[in-house]
Amino acid sequence: MAGLALGVLATTGYALSQGWPPTMPAWVPAGAFTATLVVGAIAGIHPAIRASRLAPTVALAAS
Repeated sequence: MAGLALGVLATTGYALSQGWPPTMPAWVPAGAFTATLVVGAIAGIHPAIRASRLAPTVALAAS
């Protein structure tokens, strides 16, 4: 969520510094939020699936 806010602020700041109107399509923040959820889910689920295929003692010893 902080990355989304930082992206909006950076875009607005750059547009204002160039004399452009600070506009952004509504789908851009929505897409950024969706991408964050997808990447976070993959980053969390992938190691969990790999660990679930191991014996519990081996999975704990590997961390």
